[in-house]
Amino acid sequence: MKSKITIKRLLLILITVISLIPFCLSLVNSLTEAQVQNNLQLSQTNLMLEATTLQSEGNSNQASLALLLLGKDPYQVATEQYQEAIAEIDKNQQKIQASLSALQEGNGAKNAQDIVSMVEPNPAQVKVMQASLQTVTLNRQKAALNLGLLAKQQGKDSLARQQWQDIIALEVTNSQLLPIQKTAEILLQLWKQSPQVSPDDQAILEKNLSGWFRDRALTQFYQVRQERSQLQQLQQEEQERAKQALLKLILLSVLPVLGGSLGIGLLLVLLLQWFLKKDQAILALKNLSPWQTPWDWEIIWQVLGIGFFFLGQIGLPLILSLIHLDASSLSLRGKAIYVLFSYLAMTLGGLSVLYFSLKPFFPLAADWFSFRWQSQWWWWGLGGYLAALPLVVLVSLINQQFWQGQGGSNPLLFLALEAQDKVVLIIFFFTASIAAPFFEEIIFRGFLLPSLTRYLPVSGAIILSSFVFAIAHLNLSEVLPLAILGMVLGTVYARSRNLLASMLLHSLWNSGTLISLFILGSAG
Repeated sequence: MKSKITIKRLLLILITVISLIPFCLSLVNSLTEAQVQNNLQLSQTNLMLEATTLQSEGNSNQASLALLLLGKDPYQVATEQYQEAIAEIDKNQQKIQASLSALQEGNGAKNAQDIVSMVEPNPAQVKVMQASLQTVTLNRQKAALNLGLLAKQQGKDSLARQQWQDIIALEVTNSQLLPIQKTAEILLQLWKQSPQVSPDDQAILEKNLSGWFRDRALTQFYQVRQERSQLQQLQQEEQERAKQALLKLILLSVLPVLGGSLGIGLLLVLLLQWFLKKDQAILALKNLSPWQTPWDWEIIWQVLGIGFFFLGQIGLPLILSLIHLDASSLSLRGKAIYVLFSYLAMTLGGLSVLYFSLKPFFPLAADWFSFRWQSQWWWWGLGGYLAALPLVVLVSLINQQFWQGQGGSNPLLFLALEAQDKVVLIIFFFTASIAAPFFEEIIFRGFLLPSLTRYLPVSGAIILSSFVFAIAHLNLSEVLPLAILGMVLGTVYARSRNLLASMLLHSLWNSGTLISLFILGSAG
């Protein structure tokens, strides 16, 4: 019996097509966006460099611990990481430039990254890509400044001079590069045989350099100007920052290793149980009972198509455009509030669509959208988190080799990496660790996964819902790691039949990511 094409289905088709256009373009555009991984690696490198001051003392337990964490030649390691980062930035810069040219010229799509050229150039999209290109160019020259200071630290004077001279020789089309060029000029002067620097140069160095790099430049500045009291104060402050950097490195290194080790042990126990108990094991999903789903695929389509994709890609952006709110012009605190209220609006809209879509089927069975506080849900959530750690990390490492730092990242990660304002940190934490797990677990685990068991076994529903969950994050290169995380979330929910368990796992995962970003962002 063939399904009838009703007005409702025609509207769903229209809404889906309208939503998929910006959705697919966002996925394609993510190919030209850098992941946050490069920024994370450089931030950790900067922490490592700040801790090298303790290593040079060589007369304390802290110095010994620093040597253990940093290795014998941290400057060479840092140089290699900066060189790799610059190489990745150069690749990304070329890709953005190619896509921007294709978008402006409309020559037709030659590859996946140029699909955007098949549509009429969008002025707003061109503006965003131009801003992205300027940011990448600026980051590249900032990294080159730092690379020069690393070369100087290792006695490679000619290489340091070449780095700074290349920056000075750039033809400036972006006014943001002017302070970087001025900084390069000051650095060249500082290490000349007869340096000529002015008191005003100190403010420029402090503004355009950070952490260990700022301290190296200021140390030379005070030595040249024979400002001994200032130099002594800087050295004392540098020691305090080095102690803090060492503590942060310990937190970033030891805690993940500890969590990952516990996760590997848990996975081994689960695999052993699976081998011994077969169908009665926790990992055995084929005998799990499916949910009793009174609705069909059309309701699934309706909830996801309207309540998630249409609202996220069309509805909410349209409302924001009507009130003429430009998020790019906001301060970091303003952006944090903007992200929070956008997500709350998305949550309210999505759950409203879910409610009215399922209302004709009320009352639902007891295992639908179950929140059972008096159960062992926290053990499921914590155990799932520990199991997810080694799985997602392993897949992410393999994934990075394929994407080579490209494919986009959640913009919230970049903002969180910059955030040191306590209000901003609280807002980001609430958004990522409370609001996001609440909404996404209701939609993807509470609704989508059980709904799919009408057509698939529970294991198949977990896999399919996990990939939908991953793709919905609009980060092309992160689809596989997010899908693995989704599978762990789905398994925890299918086993516990309690949304509190998967929400806790999701919250722990996002919280761990944010805490790492806050620690790294505080470097310098």
